[in-house]
Amino acid sequence: MAKNAKRVITLLLAGCLAAAWLPRTVDLDQLYAASGTSELSTVTDLRQTLLNAMSQRKEELVFTYKGNVKGLKKQLQTSIDEAMKSDPYIQYTVKSYAFNYKGSNTSAEVNVTLSYRETKAQTDYVNRKVANVLKEIIKPGMNNHEKVKVIHDWIVLNVSYDTSLQKYTAYDGLATGSTVCQGYSLLAYRMLERVGIENRIVEGTAGGQLHAWNLVKLDGQWYHMDTTWDDPTPDRKGKVSHNYYLLSDKEMARDHVWTGKNKYPAAPAPYRDALLKLVKAPGSKQEVYQKLYHALEYSLYDEQDAVKERAVLKTKVQAVIKEGGTSLTFRYKGTENSLIEDLQDLYQLGMKSISYFVSKMEGTADLRVKINWTL
Repeated sequence: MAKNAKRVITLLLAGCLAAAWLPRTVDLDQLYAASGTSELSTVTDLRQTLLNAMSQRKEELVFTYKGNVKGLKKQLQTSIDEAMKSDPYIQYTVKSYAFNYKGSNTSAEVNVTLSYRETKAQTDYVNRKVANVLKEIIKPGMNNHEKVKVIHDWIVLNVSYDTSLQKYTAYDGLATGSTVCQGYSLLAYRMLERVGIENRIVEGTAGGQLHAWNLVKLDGQWYHMDTTWDDPTPDRKGKVSHNYYLLSDKEMARDHVWTGKNKYPAAPAPYRDALLKLVKAPGSKQEVYQKLYHALEYSLYDEQDAVKERAVLKTKVQAVIKEGGTSLTFRYKGTENSLIEDLQDLYQLGMKSISYFVSKMEGTADLRVKINWTL
């Protein structure tokens, strides 16, 4: 009796575009040597063997299955799916797979073929590059809050969005300098994973297109992080946005939709709330948290820090100029017309030109304003 099963899957998140358990890594040669044959008989053996093959980027895998062949098709499909899902980096690097088998009721020869978006040599390059970058940006004494921030910023500063929609991997992002959202999220996944920060890749849509981003776990809480949407397009060297940095489900859902929400952990609260508690709590890291709080412009949510008078605005601008800065973001209590009048007063500080960007502060009647100037 001969049986055959075949399925091809292609994961492609273009247009921008869950780690549950990780089984122990098994060396395929050692596994075969231990048993004296290339025979597999359990779901665990199947899963581990397939995961090892994918990790090594093997394109063909042949083995003999001993057991109830009647249920083999389902076992193979389940084993392949579980092997991929156990490692998100592999899951989004496998381009397609297919399998077939033939034999009797109790034994079958199985052939699995795989193709990848990233070769083993390319993945090795990613791992080496990530290790070198982390040595540069992760400083002694940094905690996870600081590590997430520097990793996010490094990716945004060193990778640009591939508008041709032809590059999908972390390798593309590192080796060529550009990739789509799948590459951004894979690179973020690998960098965060290597410093011990649990995170997942999220599939969904944003801006009417397929999209991918990360969920990051900090101090037991999950937050959304979208390095792609925090990277200006076209690329602006030296510019980093934090509009999609560690957001709650509610904040992210304003313009992102994720597929199968139940399969992802909930992100119930904004990161700024957690960070504000750390800022107020005594400890050796209080100054670090304070700097993070201001760098992420969370002080805009403090109504007491809102600009109500032009004299206050002038004082804030003078402080920035003293530090050599040329821009300021602030919360403004007033209309856009009154803002324009207040900005005119800044020319007394010797400015040659001033430009401004304005939007509504969520949940308030105030304005969020960013001004740039030249002296």
